[in-house]
Amino acid sequence: MSDTRIRLLHEDDWPDVIAAEERAYAPSGLSEGGAALRSRHRASPSTCFVLEDADGFCGYLLALPYPLFRCPDLSRAEADGAGRGSSGIGGSSGIGGSNLHAHDLVIAERARGRGLADLLLLHLEETGRQAGYRTLSLVAVRGSQVLWSRLGYRARLEIGLPASYGTEAVYMAKPLAGPSADTVPSPSRAEVG
Repeated sequence: MSDTRIRLLHEDDWPDVIAAEERAYAPSGLSEGGAALRSRHRASPSTCFVLEDADGFCGYLLALPYPLFRCPDLSRAEADGAGRGSSGIGGSSGIGGSNLHAHDLVIAERARGRGLADLLLLHLEETGRQAGYRTLSLVAVRGSQVLWSRLGYRARLEIGLPASYGTEAVYMAKPLAGPSADTVPSPSRAEVG
């Protein structure tokens, strides 16, 4: 992994990102397509990353501020201006609150089995801490909640998800470091959906 680096996603990365996302999610009906992926990036370009090594593209991670106990709908792109403070998914000091949502992570087939997903998530956690986020969330699909549990995410089965994730998806969250970050708060009645 010494020749592997993480950097911000750039415009010329989109062909690799879109192709990797399609290969990973189209067979299970969870592919969102290029327009939706690009909208997630526009919502928070400082929390969307590409992983590369000496041979090029290894994978990506798209994350964006999103209110705790909510998540993007795979069937819709983010609204214009999302992530800029007034659309409901602003940064840690905006309406989106203190949660950073790890929306999409894909490791290229040639690079799997090297611990690169963990590397990207550790980078996201550090980015989140530095930006003042208190929690990370994600939606586990295709039975991946076992993996996420190993990394400290807790299943929140009471949280309803958009139908676009299918029936087996599970919302998960974890606190970021800090003495008062031992637990993720419980949702209010309005947030359970």
